Amino acid sequence: MPPAQRKPRPRSYDPAKVRAAVTAQLAHVRETAAGLDEAQLALPTRLGECTVRELIAHIALGVGLVARLIEEPAPPAREITAVEWVITAARAEAGAGAADTAPIPLLDDVADRFAALAATPPDRLLAAPSGAVRLDDFLVTRCVELAVHTDDLAAALGTGIPYDRQALANATRLLADALATKAPGGSVEVRIPPFAVVQCVAGPRHTRGTPPNVVETDPLTWLRLATGRTDWATALDAAVVSASGERADISAQLPLVE
Repeated sequence: MPPAQRKPRPRSYDPAKVRAAVTAQLAHVRETAAGLDEAQLALPTRLGECTVRELIAHIALGVGLVARLIEEPAPPAREITAVEWVITAARAEAGAGAADTAPIPLLDDVADRFAALAATPPDRLLAAPSGAVRLDDFLVTRCVELAVHTDDLAAALGTGIPYDRQALANATRLLADALATKAPGGSVEVRIPPFAVVQCVAGPRHTRGTPPNVVETDPLTWLRLATGRTDWATALDAAVVSASGERADISAQLPLVE
């Protein structure tokens, strides 16, 4: 029998840097929202019937969920990590609502409440909808939410929106680690420069020299693949992902979340 595949060691994140990344990316969203008129706020997005206004509200509520959970009693035990949240959590954690709220006041209120949490210990447990999770782990998941939905917002508006480098890096790394956890192994190396390199998929493990099975793409394409915004075949056809080697097709593992 082949040896059991070892799960990758959990990556550590600096809580202060993660907080700063969430704050910075939320500010980029606010700057974009401040320049929108009613016609733009009513535009459709690639998220079903969700409009731009509703998407901005969802982004705000996703960050605001941190403050709301801290206000609730801490759960008795830890259940999930940030990587497990990516694999198992529902994408609608922030919940519906606030569709009729003016985007700028909502974003400003969320930013103020988030800033007030700076003194909260990073090991504080939160009773998140998907399970008990440490605050520092949950903050990293907010980077995923912000990065992915910033891309959704940019696509809906047909314009570029800046990315905080640390927020994009955190989102890229967490989703890469989720892949390595979901498909443990060492037969395929997935490269997402400049932020992440992971090995995954059961099979012969590579130890030295050039890996025989390599997947490489950019961070935004990786976020879209990992969350189902694009599919493997489309990304290959567009030459935004390269795959070399007999085992380099990781389409069976994607998307990681929807």
